[in-house]
Amino acid sequence: MPHLHNMYSSIGALFLLFSWFDCLVLGEVHQDFSKCLDFFYMRTPPMGVNVAGYQPICQRYENQYRFASMYHRQHRIPLYSAYLISSADGKRPNCMWMYEPQLAFSRASPEMKPFDNQVDQNVIESQAVLADYNNSNYTKGHLNPSMHQRTREDRVATFTLTNIVPQKMGSNSGPWNNLEKKVQRKFKAFCEGPMYVITGAMPYANDTHWINNRVSVPEYMWSAYCCPSYKAKLPRNVRQQFPTYAAVGRNDRNSSEEIVPVNPKAKSLHLGYDVREMPLDTLESILAQRLAMPISLFEGQCQ
Repeated sequence: MPHLHNMYSSIGALFLLFSWFDCLVLGEVHQDFSKCLDFFYMRTPPMGVNVAGYQPICQRYENQYRFASMYHRQHRIPLYSAYLISSADGKRPNCMWMYEPQLAFSRASPEMKPFDNQVDQNVIESQAVLADYNNSNYTKGHLNPSMHQRTREDRVATFTLTNIVPQKMGSNSGPWNNLEKKVQRKFKAFCEGPMYVITGAMPYANDTHWINNRVSVPEYMWSAYCCPSYKAKLPRNVRQQFPTYAAVGRNDRNSSEEIVPVNPKAKSLHLGYDVREMPLDTLESILAQRLAMPISLFEGQCQ
């Protein structure tokens, strides 16, 4: 009975199609950030990002969303991480590094997991692993830094490689670390409500740089914050820095000085890893040119 055979074949094909779509929507790795919009101002993620190749991740640890990351599967680094800044209630944790199981297996646990001694090949193919950073001359640079998070659980959750980019020590422990502390001081001193932070990586303009032929190295780090509710009387020297402000930091001391000039008086260890602070629209113009995306980081420019 050919018509029955065709009918069953169609049903089978339809079942396989539904199963494929079902795999796409399970867990915390999604097609959008609908599960973790609270980490974005006005619950609106950055606009203008060409999502081809990028994977939204609602970063989940101990059954709670901690922050959000836009991850590039092929480059094995995040484009950015978005979070709410707070004051840490303890020290930087000494904990195991973790990975995102659902990048490798769509039906895996939605919780980030510590790396095992024996890493599954599917995990190795889907994201960065610890071996990628061995003998690389790069540190594991947090986009959402642990000390910008209040609770120990929130701080531990930042130690996932889906929140990490290869960052030179001179940047990570020098000018960029100073910027992170400065942003936190401004939050504590002047914000009267939440401060939304988006921190990301900017690739090289003409050539991709890699570690271990697997993980893309950014030429610059960038960050911007949005503090919609702030003190009415601000010191004159910070008035232009509210409700938003931004920065770009060098991750290559040999880069040109077009985006970030170099201070020749900087200490030798940190020479060339300078940070330039700037208005939000200046950063967005730089990102639009470098990434070929008309990015708008905060809804309505955080106004």
